Amino acid sequence: MHILVCIKQVPDSAQIRVHPVTNTIMRQGVPAIVNPYDLYALEEALRLKDRYRARVTVLCMGPPQAEAALRKALAFGADEAILLTDRAFAGADTLATSYALSAAIRQVHQGLPVDLVFAGKQTIDGDTAQVGPGIATRLDMQLLTYVSKIVSLDLTAREIVVHRRSEGGVQVLKTRLPALITVLEGINEMRFASLTDMFRAERHRLTIWSKDDAHIEDVTKIGLKGSPTAVSKVFAPTPTNRRAEIIETQSGQPVDLAATLVAKLLSRHPDVALAINPSLELDGRSL
Repeated sequence: MHILVCIKQVPDSAQIRVHPVTNTIMRQGVPAIVNPYDLYALEEALRLKDRYRARVTVLCMGPPQAEAALRKALAFGADEAILLTDRAFAGADTLATSYALSAAIRQVHQGLPVDLVFAGKQTIDGDTAQVGPGIATRLDMQLLTYVSKIVSLDLTAREIVVHRRSEGGVQVLKTRLPALITVLEGINEMRFASLTDMFRAERHRLTIWSKDDAHIEDVTKIGLKGSPTAVSKVFAPTPTNRRAEIIETQSGQPVDLAATLVAKLLSRHPDVALAINPSLELDGRSL
């Protein structure tokens, strides 16, 4: 069994700032991390590896610096790592990214057939959740999104059963392999890297592919040329300077505190008060 995991190196969103004049993201000095959702995908693949003696390959598209993300995946227990890097990929949106990754996965599949592809539900820098479904569509794979649990995997019948979170609850889905699965946060807890795997990750010779190595057939579909998405503006939320208000009550009893707070809220939002009780008299008269 061969499992491929797509990961991405992203800037740490907790430390991203927006330039006050140009309204562009300031990436200087912001550390790069593995997309947190992709780590859940990696751990789920590694658990299947432990259970079924599968082989796990990690694929990342990005600049040469993304090598650090792949070595981290190797340290957790992945068997092989491929970095898809080329200046021609610069500026790629989700459409161009899914095209390039699909081409690379086809090449991996020719060497060793891929049974499952894992990805995080989305990345923290784009939050689009489009790349995983885009890859599945291009490769004609069964798509399972927002998976919260893998219930069973039958390699003989080549079927997988999962729990998928939806607005109405949890769906139990069964589909055939090969399939692409995007996983939710909380599906598992990431393991600690072993000392042996950490040393192996540092010594491992990564596979570096350019657009030619990935057999990109149409260069107009990658990078900026293949990216119809345009970001018109990036901005930070406007900071508020409102100070906290201290509300005093006659007693410290919970009922008195609640009644005072509700009265204060209704006085500030008369439309809410009218929605609750249309017979209330407002606008300077009485509540």
